Amino acid sequence: MWSPLNASGDQQGCTRRDDGGVTLPEGFAEAYQAYVEGGWNGIGVSQELGGQGLPEVVASSVQEMLHGANMALGLCPMLTAGAIEALAHHGSAELKETYLPKLVEGTWTGTMNLTEPQAGSDLSKVRTRAVPCDDGSDRYRLFGQKIFITWGEHDASDNIIHLVLARKPDAPEGNKGISLFLVPKFLVNADGSPGERNDVVCASIEHKLGIHGSPTCTLSFGEGEGAIGYLVGEEGRGLNHMFTMMNEARHKVGVQGIGVAERACQHAFAYALDRVQGKARGSESTISEHLDVRRMLLSMRARTDALRALALYCAAQLDVARHAEDGAEREAAQARIDVLIPVVKAFSTDQAVDIASLGVQVHGGMGFIEETGAAQLLRDVRIAPIYEGTNGIQALDLAGRKLSRDGGAALAALLDEVEATARELQSNDTLVAQGESLADGAADLRAAMATLLEASRDPQTGADAVQAYATPFLSLTGHVLCAWQMGRAALKASAALAGGSDDPFYQAKLLAADYALRQWLPVGRAQRSVIEAGMESLANFSVTS
Repeated sequence: MWSPLNASGDQQGCTRRDDGGVTLPEGFAEAYQAYVEGGWNGIGVSQELGGQGLPEVVASSVQEMLHGANMALGLCPMLTAGAIEALAHHGSAELKETYLPKLVEGTWTGTMNLTEPQAGSDLSKVRTRAVPCDDGSDRYRLFGQKIFITWGEHDASDNIIHLVLARKPDAPEGNKGISLFLVPKFLVNADGSPGERNDVVCASIEHKLGIHGSPTCTLSFGEGEGAIGYLVGEEGRGLNHMFTMMNEARHKVGVQGIGVAERACQHAFAYALDRVQGKARGSESTISEHLDVRRMLLSMRARTDALRALALYCAAQLDVARHAEDGAEREAAQARIDVLIPVVKAFSTDQAVDIASLGVQVHGGMGFIEETGAAQLLRDVRIAPIYEGTNGIQALDLAGRKLSRDGGAALAALLDEVEATARELQSNDTLVAQGESLADGAADLRAAMATLLEASRDPQTGADAVQAYATPFLSLTGHVLCAWQMGRAALKASAALAGGSDDPFYQAKLLAADYALRQWLPVGRAQRSVIEAGMESLANFSVTS
């Protein structure tokens, strides 16, 4: 039901009505309701909160399929999941009782309201005001404007719950003055039903490169007496509370990119198997028989498989961090999550853009024509490296905050496992070359990490060094960790084939792993040379008009 609406939703887009509401593309509201009625919205939510309590590995796998089917529509439950997470961790008992059941069901949806015209990545500049009501209640009236609010207004649910960053009048400047508030589209009656319309309206919707079926709104709070809101968590700790949403949302954005990459793969494979052009081995053939086209297809397939494996490994670590009985085990899993999430978000989405671009290339001239659908996938996924913190910010998080706080210990522990897999590959007579390549990649990453850590300690140039090296360092990390996952897959596939299996899945997995380890990983390894080349050219480059 979702996939057939992908193209029509892109073509129709969303429409802002005169009353400030937004009409979704035809069929979107019904498709979302079918999703809710099927119980899908709460699959990854704990049973205590009314969800199914399934592992994050399962929830992430389902999410990938949803985004592959229809990324624009898939954004709605993705934002709701973040709102659930923030309320579950930081909301008062009353807020949880009032709002969580409907959010978990999916009959109400959630949003994140961070960005303002003057406050993009630098949220310390947030100006939206939250004024305490003078009626003796714990309510606030919010005044301000938020931009780029995904699914900020729509007609698919009974209510929309906005989580909004704002400042009290007496709050200090900077990050410490920001608090988090819950602002419902409709105020909630005593019986839990939606009541009076709150003072928050959609001022406009954005006209975007892609995801046309997703309403990206400018929301205006307090055009009248002020939008009624409720403090979530501690005053002045809004950014900390919002990052509860954002960290997991960043993992979900990585999975989202993988979903679109998978669809691009399937789209390109189907076209290549059908399109007759030229001759291969002396006879007329489909383009799938040409080695250069196979190069593109294998590159798309191997990278998508590798990205998925790393994202699901991260999801498994999320499950351990939440549910393991042993405290040390939970702590170790969380340390890995902290390293992995910026990689999953940034590396997966950068690669997904390139994979979707290759999908256009496989289609040739037809890929540049909208009717084939290949162009839409590229347009849609292009937003993923930008939102939830640009990929440059993810790289700075990894190379700066995450490495500096433990001296690289968490990443080094992951590299211990990478090297163990390399040794296991080298002990397998059919996988020696793959093991050697993985070992070389791990050595490059260790060396680059040492270079980065040493450079970051310089009191004069350390901050600049992190800025200069962060993106190539994240790219190298992503290549090595994804190759590690494909090495693990190769070992499983090799064992199955040696045991007598004739399943073509295992043979295909071996070929994809070989490509990832011996043809894709070397591209990433070049980032060590980029880092070791230094930052002189960047430091001396003068930007002029």
